[in-house]
Amino acid sequence: MEMASHELNHVSVPTLLETILYTPNPTRCARFYQSLLDLRPLGTPDDNMAALRVDERSVLLLFNPDYASQPGRPVPSHGARGPGHVAFVVDNLDAWPARLAEHGIKIEQEVTWPTDRFRPGRSIYFRDPAGNSVELLSTDIWPE
Repeated sequence: MEMASHELNHVSVPTLLETILYTPNPTRCARFYQSLLDLRPLGTPDDNMAALRVDERSVLLLFNPDYASQPGRPVPSHGARGPGHVAFVVDNLDAWPARLAEHGIKIEQEVTWPTDRFRPGRSIYFRDPAGNSVELLSTDIWPE
């Protein structure tokens, strides 16, 4: 049986494996995410990078942009300047303001998502030590 050309060229979109935030101090940011979100370190963080296991299928990478943007690395150069953003769905969002306060973290903003564009849900925003925006969500708010 002959396959149509569109079937031969079809590829599925895989699971998102890595998310990268940039920070001048990957070790400090790694400690922040380990302490606050209980992310598990993968190896030992250093001045160039840190890797943290988010769940069984995803990793948060923290790169120093001076290192990541250098040419001649084993992977293509990349990097960003200025704050990035990362979002995590958490259990019991209502418990998080107290946890953030225990860690001396100020909530920057709280949002209840409008149901005309999103699924019902809420978010809390704050900053990591590098100034990146971190969002905690009560649920996946994105429509199908």
